[in-house]
Amino acid sequence: MLTEKLMNVETGYFGEFGGRYVPEMLVPIMDALRDAFVRYYQDEEFLAELAHLNETYIGRPTPLYFCQNLTTRLGGARIYLKNEGLCHTGAHKINHCLGQALIAKRMGKKRVIAETGAGQHGLATAAVCAKLGMECVVYMGAKDYERQRPNVFWMERLGATVMEVKEGGQILRDAINAALRDQLTNPTDTHYLLGTVCGPHPYPVMNTYFQSVVGREVKAQIMKQAGKYPDYLVACVGGGSNAMGLFYEFLDDESVKMVGVEAGGEGIEEDSRKCRHAARMQSGYPGVSEGFKSLFLQNDDGQIKDTSSVSAGLDYSGVGPQMVYLRDIGRVRFTYAFDDEVLAAYDLVARSEGVFPALESAHACVEVIKMAPQLSRDEIIVFNCSGRGDKDLFIVAPRLAKDNFAAFLRKKVDELGR
Repeated sequence: MLTEKLMNVETGYFGEFGGRYVPEMLVPIMDALRDAFVRYYQDEEFLAELAHLNETYIGRPTPLYFCQNLTTRLGGARIYLKNEGLCHTGAHKINHCLGQALIAKRMGKKRVIAETGAGQHGLATAAVCAKLGMECVVYMGAKDYERQRPNVFWMERLGATVMEVKEGGQILRDAINAALRDQLTNPTDTHYLLGTVCGPHPYPVMNTYFQSVVGREVKAQIMKQAGKYPDYLVACVGGGSNAMGLFYEFLDDESVKMVGVEAGGEGIEEDSRKCRHAARMQSGYPGVSEGFKSLFLQNDDGQIKDTSSVSAGLDYSGVGPQMVYLRDIGRVRFTYAFDDEVLAAYDLVARSEGVFPALESAHACVEVIKMAPQLSRDEIIVFNCSGRGDKDLFIVAPRLAKDNFAAFLRKKVDELGR
């Protein structure tokens, strides 16, 4: 079964992709983490605590919401939205953060480090560390630090130390590299809480397991509401955690089609150094980086290229190895959405349904808007609204606000300085 292949706890390979390519000092750390995961995800006491906190702390199950207005406006398929934005801290990221932190605490770790791009993974890590009484350090590229400044503020309020990474392109991949260096320096008392289905084994398998709660809930919810499974599942893809969370429980049912949407940025053109996008499935090449083998946007010399996206969470040069495997076997179709399409979809969903999707999730909305009119009224699309869009205020407002948002901010800054 496909689900069993994607839970390969032995080697962490999915076809030719995945694995573990790390310095020798990290091998025993990764072995210990793999062994702890294998032990605890089958442990009844651990699973009971996880289920209790999923309900009482995260707020699961999250709603599956029928987008009646959007469905009527577009015509065609019925559209449902899985609202992970209603999780505590505002996104799906807390699903794997809680699971990993519970394992780390049982392993005797006192300190947790994490990387973040959009800030949602860092925020969720900071929250669970506060809950469990663990020290928290979050690495964030300087570019993301600036454009997601509200999340930096909230992480600090939760007691986390946010480290601004100024090397490289100053985005997500640079934060990952900084976190890996920290783990090498602090091998004993520190757990690296990696934020997606990328990285060395066992991270892709482990985070897939903790995120699969999304798809399990959708299965029960859609049967109750519509009496059938969805015909299509749609999710944005950066590293791939929210997509794997939605897709995993349906992978063995061939009647359910799946679409992953990457960041098309300003266009899929690129030069030898920089891409105007982050669409790895379109022009990525196999390579090894950050501890695993996957597709990466790279030049002819194997150097990782800079990327571009309106959404910080999708602005990543690599992608989860399970995602590439699912593409290669034809189980998931991949496409991309441009920045201007994303902003239009963000506005349309907000005005139609009263829901602010994160800019990452709005990439999935773009594809839903294209697909729905081409399908029949009997067909169902479920898309994962993986986070809420209030974190994107300083990106969205200058582009969509009718008034002069910059002038408003200058006025507020002046007031604060008095």
